[in-house]
Amino acid sequence: MRLAPLYEQDREQAIQEGIQQGIQQGIQQGIQQGIQEGIQEGIQQGIQEGERRIVENLLQIRFGQLDEELSALSAKILAFPPEEFTPLLLQLSREELLARFAEQK
Repeated sequence: MRLAPLYEQDREQAIQEGIQQGIQQGIQQGIQQGIQEGIQEGIQQGIQEGERRIVENLLQIRFGQLDEELSALSAKILAFPPEEFTPLLLQLSREELLARFAEQK
């Protein structure tokens, strides 16, 4: 009978098409997941950059040009949430800020 070889050929072709379709779906899902992760990472970096600029601007407005001490202070300040560091930046003197954040390692 000639049906058996045709059946086997169709079966093999269906398997190969299924594999290709699975690969394509996997690629699409991977791309979509990668895009989502990239977007989230970009958003997070943007937020961090914005907070850094706010801290540096507040320090500059309050104390003039940023020197090494104040510049080094900004990284320590950013370890805190904005609702904690903003009042400190607005209320504490330069010396109080340096003393407060010199304790933070």
